[in-house]
Amino acid sequence: MHTEPDVTFELAREHGLNQEEYDNILEILGRTPTFTELGIFSVMWSEHCSYKNSIAVLKTLPREGGALLTSAGEENAGLVDIGDNLAVAFKIESHNHPSAVEPYQGAATGVGGIHRDIFTMGARPVASLNSLRFGSPKDPRVRYLVDGVVRGIGDYGNSFGVPTIGGEIYFEDCYTGNPLVNAMSVGIVRHDDTVSATAEGEDNPVLIVGSATGKDGIHGATFASEDLSEASEDKRPSVQVGDPFAEKLLLEATLEAIATGHVVGLQDMGAAGLTSSTSEMSARGIGKNGKGGIAIDLDLVPVRENDMSAYEIMLSESQERMLVVAAKGFENEIIDVYRKWDIHAVVIGRVTSDNHLRVSHKGTVVADIPAESLVLGGGAPVYIREAAEKKPDTAPASPLPDSSLDLHRLCLRLLSRPNIASKQWVYQQYDSMVQTNTVTPAGRTDAAVIRIKGTSRALAMKTDCNARYVYLNPNKGGMIAVAECARNIACSGAVPLAITNCLNFGNPYKPDVYYQFKASVEGMGTACRAFNTPVTGGNVSFYNESSLTGTAVYPTPVIGMIGLLDSIDHLTGSTFTTPGDAILLLGDPVLSLDGSEYLVMQYGTPGRDAPSFDLDHEHRLQKLLVSLASSGLLHSAHDVSDGGMFTALAEKAVMNLDDPLGFAVDFEITEHGPAILQELLFSEAQGRVLLSVDPENAVRVIETAAKNDIPARVIGQVRKNNASLEINGKTVLSFTVGELIQAYYPALEEALHLDEIETI
Repeated sequence: MHTEPDVTFELAREHGLNQEEYDNILEILGRTPTFTELGIFSVMWSEHCSYKNSIAVLKTLPREGGALLTSAGEENAGLVDIGDNLAVAFKIESHNHPSAVEPYQGAATGVGGIHRDIFTMGARPVASLNSLRFGSPKDPRVRYLVDGVVRGIGDYGNSFGVPTIGGEIYFEDCYTGNPLVNAMSVGIVRHDDTVSATAEGEDNPVLIVGSATGKDGIHGATFASEDLSEASEDKRPSVQVGDPFAEKLLLEATLEAIATGHVVGLQDMGAAGLTSSTSEMSARGIGKNGKGGIAIDLDLVPVRENDMSAYEIMLSESQERMLVVAAKGFENEIIDVYRKWDIHAVVIGRVTSDNHLRVSHKGTVVADIPAESLVLGGGAPVYIREAAEKKPDTAPASPLPDSSLDLHRLCLRLLSRPNIASKQWVYQQYDSMVQTNTVTPAGRTDAAVIRIKGTSRALAMKTDCNARYVYLNPNKGGMIAVAECARNIACSGAVPLAITNCLNFGNPYKPDVYYQFKASVEGMGTACRAFNTPVTGGNVSFYNESSLTGTAVYPTPVIGMIGLLDSIDHLTGSTFTTPGDAILLLGDPVLSLDGSEYLVMQYGTPGRDAPSFDLDHEHRLQKLLVSLASSGLLHSAHDVSDGGMFTALAEKAVMNLDDPLGFAVDFEITEHGPAILQELLFSEAQGRVLLSVDPENAVRVIETAAKNDIPARVIGQVRKNNASLEINGKTVLSFTVGELIQAYYPALEEALHLDEIETI
């Protein structure tokens, strides 16, 4: 028999609540909370669930417009119209802290949770992407984390049967103690098959469906709202355990249940489990109809362990569970569907009209809380923290004269850098072709592309963020994160539609961290308005700091973007396709080495600023790329980004291992200062794209670019077996294609020393 402790402020503080918040709870309830109520408030008012330190800033983002069918935050995921009565549901979320202490399960359950957000909308997940950040591969623990995270993503996604078709992975020292694991899911649904995460209709039955409830993951939400330390290893019980096969059954059963027409509301049990799903669905019902609420009896909840307390049941984050509101009188039809799939489906309560969340256990009411007090816009606290800019403490570089450098060796070293080299070792562990909708293998297009079955159209999607740029200049870096995502979508031939985001930052109570957050969100918003890509929702992950390193991670606002190809015939790949093609360069920005991978590699500093960037130019560039793709003039398009011009050329040459090709490029320059060649090769100045076209079409492409006020010129030709770069007709670099392949492909696997990985 459980004996609940007396609730005091000291106990509330142990639950992550401050004095002001505890006093607010006393005022809301008009009494001292029960232990179960304290647990409910502590998770719902945690940063992870309440967004109390971020919501005021997030509301400045463009959250409506374009093809959006729901406003940001209204539902489990964003919903965007793609024509033919179809919509795409998509969202990205973090599972950083769980992955830091239990990388395999942390990453796996991150994938499972984001997929549930999609199919609770009524959409079938059709693609998965990710964005990963780790410390130096030289660190044995980092190698252990990389191995566990990649296996967790692969095993869960492969078993669940959704292709993992895109992503990114970076390595920086600042992520050593606090890796970032962001997972994105994309689904497709017919407009009339969507389901809202709302509890409405008095006396409609409330069901819990899916796996039984255990003690795993209790206080996972509050764990995600604190800094990591050596003590975090003791938080392994806060990490959930996933079962992809159970989730696959849950997916099919849920879509079949929705098809009955008797599902009124549906929500995943993610962070805070039964607590968040009941309170959030209740609050949405109240907001929609003025009256609502939910009353549940925990004695009816299927549990995995005997004598679980109300506190444990309400806060459990056991995976593969959802809350369903059924139409009264039709609950047995819903139960029969889940039973057919051998899944628990049990009525545990009903929708009420008193606007309260009421929880009973063993014949006693253990929680009776005004539902809106638990959520944003109700009683949940909202804070605006102090923001103060702190310039990065980085030294400027003094590049050496070209004559003192072995440029051939430097180029191959750069291609072998973990941030640049092929991620083949990662994506080969993911099944990218299941469901048979994936159009091209990984790396063949700047954005991942899937067919929309039954149509001639396709979806393009991408995750992107160079956090080093955001660290150097948060506002500009935030704009670049959106712009590069859109540029990659446009390089594939698709029109950017909307974004989701996962905002990973340090402790918001530190003024410099809060400044990074505010400034980067402002930059994101500016770019989204320029590209007409509204924000559908997403996730904020604060407290990404580690006492092990004493530092916060780079500010990392990861962007997930969706684009639409009107015709699959307009799809443009990244790689060279035809020897003899003309190579064109779009864009002519001011070159510098600031923010570049080369500067970090060669001089040990990222510089003083993000690379040059012109938002108006980016907007025109993307429109031009889509237009050129639809005209059929392009054989390939690939943007110049990480690693600069040389890396972009090398990637176009060798990313298609089935038919690698070389290039001969000649740059005409009028001045040859000490650093000019390094800038030419390695600058990451934004707004540039490399094209390959039939030589007969080169003039037409250049003229079309000029009409769009985009600089364009022929810089070379696609070759069969070798790669060379000339300056004013003089060869300064030459490689065999084999040299580029050998530098680019095995480097990441070699850097990770996979044969030495042990469980740590």
